[in-house]
Parts: sequence; structure tokens; C-alpha cells
Amino acid sequence: MHLGLEKKVVLVTGGTKGIGRAIVASFLSEGAIVHFCSRTKADIEASTKGLSEAYPQTKAFGVVVDVSKLSDLNAWVHKCAEQSGGIDVVVPNVSCFAMKNTVEDWQACFHTDMLALWSMIQTALPYLEKTKGNVVTISSVTGRDIDFTAPSPYGAMKAAVVHYTAQLAHTMAPKGVRANTCSPGNIYIEDGVWGGIERDSSELFKKQMALNPMGRMGKAEEIADAVVFLASQRASFVSGTNMVVDGSLCTGVQL
Repeated sequence: MHLGLEKKVVLVTGGTKGIGRAIVASFLSEGAIVHFCSRTKADIEASTKGLSEAYPQTKAFGVVVDVSKLSDLNAWVHKCAEQSGGIDVVVPNVSCFAMKNTVEDWQACFHTDMLALWSMIQTALPYLEKTKGNVVTISSVTGRDIDFTAPSPYGAMKAAVVHYTAQLAHTMAPKGVRANTCSPGNIYIEDGVWGGIERDSSELFKKQMALNPMGRMGKAEEIADAVVFLASQRASFVSGTNMVVDGSLCTGVQL
């Protein structure tokens, strides 16, 4: 399917690992110009080198940015727009994944998962209005189903991401800007959360694996494909939706 994303300017936070890394690669495979960031210089350098080798005909620009520092995050958004002549797609992918029911974790999770996401989108909106672009936020099935992470801020913040994105879609529709959410289920990444749980908490891993009706966890590329579709003109009448990509893990009906 031709998605029409050639030369579109895409911004992805947390683009050097896991789902973010797959999202960057998937946009590049469609011919987009991708700006991505990470907190770690070594990860940026390694990703930039790997991407330039894998996708030599496209442009990928990696920069060190800590999204919790809002002024740095917003400056990066402006710089990307200036460098590439605008912004077509924004994917706030970074998550704190705070798991403790403490004031510190609630504050950290809110600041990263909600406040930084909101700030990035607000900064990008004037550019998105000009291009009739769109936003794809990354939530989680934990924002829909109460699971082993409760009680912690993670699920609550992911639910808030879905609600905020739907609000954004409704209010920005008259200006031609779309906004959607992609909610991954259990996604196995060797150097990610489930890879770590498999190594450190084998019983929890087995229990969670058994909950997946397909008998497996998802792949980062399967989430990336959904994100890229939502960002494309093939989804031009899709806005305000929460696309759950979970292999039927969730048991409730999404109304």
C-alpha cells in the first residue's frame, strides 16, 4: 500500500530503542524525513549510523534531548521545523514507565508522559496547521485494562494520553489537523521491558505470556506499522481513535 509519506517531516521522541526505534525505521522505509531524539549520545550516534546504512536514500537526524526539560524539547521542535521546512507528523513516544505508587513516581510519570507530550504537541501545532499534519500518541493497553502494574501512575497516565488525544482531535479537526493514539499490548523487545522481565522475573513473564490469546507477544515493527498508517493520508478520515494493537489481549469491548 502506497502511504504517500515521501518527504514528509516526522518527529519522534525516544527514537533509539524499542518501539520508537521501529517507528523511526518504518517512516524512513516510506521515504519520510525523520527527526528523532534520545537522552543518550551513544544511542543517538549508533542509531544514526545504522539508519544511514539501512536507508541511504532518506534523511534521519538524531539529536540528544531530555524530554523532561521542556525548554530543550520545545527548542528541538522549532529547530526541526526550521531545518526541514515544516512539520507533518509528531509522535511523542517517550514514557517514564514509573511503576511505584509513590509521590516521586507519580510526579515523574506525569511530567514525562503527559506534560512533555502536551508541551511538544503545543509547540508543533502551528506547524501542523500549516501542513494539515497530524499527531500519533503512544499509549498502552494498561491505559484501558487494569493489570499487574496497578497501583501505579503508569496506567493512569496512559489513560490520560488517550483522552487528551481525543480532545485534541475534536478541537483541531476544523483546522485540518488529525490526532490518534496507538495502544500497544505486550510487545517483546530483547533490550526492552519484557526482555528484562523474562531475564529477571521468569514467573511473571510466563504468567503474562499465557494471557496472550495468540500465544505470543507482539513485535515492535507491528506497532510501527500501525503508527505509520495512522500518520498517512490513507487514514485521512481517521481522527480521535485509539488503535489497540494487542493480539486480542484486552478482554473488554472498546466503545
